[in-house]
Amino acid sequence: MDTTKIPPKPNKKRKTNQNSETTFLINLQSCTKSKDLQTAISLFESALSQNLRLSLHHFNALLYLCSNFATDPSAKDSAIDYGFRVFNHMLSNKAVPNEASVTSIVRLASAKKDGDYAFELIKKMNKDYNLVPRLRTYDPALLCFCENLEAEKAYEVEQHMGSMGVRLEEQEIAALLKVSSETGRGERVYEYLQKLRNSVRCVSEETAKAIEDWFRGEKATEVKVVSFDEGLVKEAVLKNGGGWHGLGWIGDGKWVSNRGSLDVNGKCSCCGHRLVSVDIDDAETEKFAQSIVGLAMEREVKANFSEFQDWLEQHADYEAIVDGANIGLYQQNFSEGGFSIPQLDAVVKELYTRNGNKWPLIILHNKRLRSLLDNPSHRKLVQEWMDKGVLYMTPHGSNDDWYWLYAAVKLRCLLATNDEMRDHIFELLGTNFFQKWKERHQVRYTFVKGNLKLQLPPPYSSVIQESEKGSWHVPILINNDESSQTWLCITRSSVVESCDKALALENTETSENGHALDDCNLQDLGFTGLEFTWSNKMKGSEMIQERLDQCVSDYQWKNIFFGAKVSHLEFWKSDHHLILLDSSPALVPRHQQSKRSRRGFHFEECWADIDTCYSIVQRVWEGEDTSQNMHSLVSNIQMCTDKLSGWYTQNR
Repeated sequence: MDTTKIPPKPNKKRKTNQNSETTFLINLQSCTKSKDLQTAISLFESALSQNLRLSLHHFNALLYLCSNFATDPSAKDSAIDYGFRVFNHMLSNKAVPNEASVTSIVRLASAKKDGDYAFELIKKMNKDYNLVPRLRTYDPALLCFCENLEAEKAYEVEQHMGSMGVRLEEQEIAALLKVSSETGRGERVYEYLQKLRNSVRCVSEETAKAIEDWFRGEKATEVKVVSFDEGLVKEAVLKNGGGWHGLGWIGDGKWVSNRGSLDVNGKCSCCGHRLVSVDIDDAETEKFAQSIVGLAMEREVKANFSEFQDWLEQHADYEAIVDGANIGLYQQNFSEGGFSIPQLDAVVKELYTRNGNKWPLIILHNKRLRSLLDNPSHRKLVQEWMDKGVLYMTPHGSNDDWYWLYAAVKLRCLLATNDEMRDHIFELLGTNFFQKWKERHQVRYTFVKGNLKLQLPPPYSSVIQESEKGSWHVPILINNDESSQTWLCITRSSVVESCDKALALENTETSENGHALDDCNLQDLGFTGLEFTWSNKMKGSEMIQERLDQCVSDYQWKNIFFGAKVSHLEFWKSDHHLILLDSSPALVPRHQQSKRSRRGFHFEECWADIDTCYSIVQRVWEGEDTSQNMHSLVSNIQMCTDKLSGWYTQNR
């Protein structure tokens, strides 16, 4: 056996001849990671003494590190001094700055309160270097002007941001609102409140405080108000999709600012105002519809979609659109599953009932419809839909998604579908108001053990809202949790007084009603069917619904008619729902009653002299006190009736 040891292969020597520039870069990167400013400055001084050639990457690393220390009081001065020294050396070496370079030096300039230099550099970077500033580039200059109460300069920065296509976010809008508030520019405050409303759903605590400070100040009561034309304001609200008018300050007198909550229907606990479900405005709706048309025309046969557009123009009175395929195929991914007509029919009928007996429009693909018509068990129902004109068949080769989406947007109506619309075809729309539209219009559904449950759009939108009377309601985000919102309620003192009177009257009526029920020993019988009994019959965000009507009874009546049912039916002429009180349900199930008992039972007077009859009655009632239990009383009467009827049948 050969035991000769094979000598190990020598390890390859690592390269140790790194040049000075590489060594400088490695050490500089280490300083950046460890945030070691002093060592980085020493490295820079050493590089200058060695006449090292520094690249843009070296300069940017140094500038970034200096800008990070510009807010540290202990290192601020040296960070600013060395930052500008590095930048000047970079320019002298003919190194062309990039966006990162300019952003760092803008931060340093703003840190020493030189907003003018920072803003001039931003303008120069676009003009001289053809660089596009970003939000992070503008922020230091904008916030510097706002902190220094240089409002006009801050507005100039905002205007430049707009020209470069840079969109303001909450921090920037709040800063502009605050500087406008502190310098008494009421019209600007109104403008930035509208921009906040359009940009964020909920505001931070810091932004909420800036808003409160404005409304609690004297300047807020002195702002010029628009002439209050109720019709004009309502028209503006309707055009804007509800929740705001945008015409300017309304009302006069001091403002009252409180924090409160909303009930499930959007009613404010502070002022009693009911918030609405906010839709996209007219311009956004038209833009959205045209975006869908443009994409559909690219992917569909133009003649087919144009034909649908023309048809929809002639049939524009639908209040709901139904995605037939989505509903029919819901939870059908099992071996015996298929297209469920009962599911689709249930959704259609429910929408028909909820919309005041108006049929929704069902969108269904040609291929699917043909197969349903070929099925004898489905043919009759489908034919009824076709005869009523509530079913549109999309042509062969088309994507029915374009059809139901366009119809819902164009008609500004509800859309029944569980489709979350995350598909790439919807991403192509690229609209920032798509989510707002979905929240306001999409009706989701589920079937639990065959029972349909619709999830309608929420009764109000959790966004900043401006009322027709000039009040404001602002949702405040607490701990990044939208479910635990606090609302900022801001309204005029005159409006508060009228609201207080209305609330007092409502509470008095409610209290009196409650006392009346208690005093008379009455109780609500409950109900089945629709939740509300009254509606103002308005559409969209203007709709208000409440349960104003109820059926009540005392204890004795309820025991006699313990099977009674109250049902909320549909509207009929009136703005109140019909209420049906059915007191007829039998105490004994009908299938347990004899034919004779169904025809009626009569006690014959002569039976009172027959001992057997007396014994039957005595056994039924013996030892039972029914004076306090009406149900037992009625049951005993029924039992006595049955036994006497049986005796009579056997002995007649």
